[in-house]
Amino acid sequence: MNANTAAMPPRYLRTAEAAHFLSLSPRTLEKHRTYGTGPAYRKLGGRVVYAVDDLQAWVKRGAMTSTSDPHGSVLPAKPHAARLIPYAGRETR
Repeated sequence: MNANTAAMPPRYLRTAEAAHFLSLSPRTLEKHRTYGTGPAYRKLGGRVVYAVDDLQAWVKRGAMTSTSDPHGSVLPAKPHAARLIPYAGRETR
């Protein structure tokens, strides 16, 4: 690392760039964001950005060393029972 890159602020990626970095589709990353199962993100104005450090930390949470390991803590991009919030103003059936 040279002196110029040592002083640079953290790099932020837009959704498409972050998805490419993670080898996911942008839509999958959007779903993770919607369900709260994805990496941390920031809103800058109307733009969603991801810090590279946050993406790497999210991937690390899902690391496993064996198929007999308990499942990693990265959840799939779908609603989870513990996270479901009833629709406001309507009773559930």
